[in-house]
Amino acid sequence: MTFQHPTGFPNGPAAVQVSFDRSELSVILSLYGRMVAAGEWRDYGISCLRDMAVFSVFRRTAENPLYRIEKRPKLRGRQGQYAVVGMDGQILKRGHELKTVLRVLERKLIRAVE
Repeated sequence: MTFQHPTGFPNGPAAVQVSFDRSELSVILSLYGRMVAAGEWRDYGISCLRDMAVFSVFRRTAENPLYRIEKRPKLRGRQGQYAVVGMDGQILKRGHELKTVLRVLERKLIRAVE
């Protein structure tokens, strides 16, 4: 007879997923709202994985994300746990504080007024 763990997994509880907390989501969604109002962004997706959480931003629903805002807690002591990654996979900004990392995207809101 085999023992079945209450979670359904024979070797123990399910792995803990990394996710954004309420304050982080507040900062991200504030920027997202401003970009939607400016007509730059139209859709988003959130993925909570074992080693990272990703907030993906889309111009249209059926295409690849324009930007990915990633949270990787394992990099907290090194380069910083937050990163903004472009469509081509290039890291645009990495750091320890989310607000400072997101400034690279806020520059897109500043336009010359004619």
